[in-house]
Amino acid sequence: MSVEFDKQVQERPKIKFPCLYPLKIIGHSVKNFRETVTAQIERHTGPIDPNLIAVKSSRKNNYISVNITIAATGEEQLSKIFEDLKKIKSVKMVL
Repeated sequence: MSVEFDKQVQERPKIKFPCLYPLKIIGHSVKNFRETVTAQIERHTGPIDPNLIAVKSSRKNNYISVNITIAATGEEQLSKIFEDLKKIKSVKMVL
């Protein structure tokens, strides 16, 4: 039973590409945060429909989260997006 559980925990869910893929980027609330992360993602996806972007500030406005749904084409594209977003100083987390 333990071996079976370990096997299930280690396997990542399979994603069928292409698909709509939600990204959540959390960072310090700095000027142009939304525009900066959107531009970085668009380098890999092309233009993103503004209706697929949602922004929320923390209660004290110290942090901001940007939710963007992209048309993902594959694992390689997602890896590059995550890599590039993590290089932005004001980004604290990418989900």
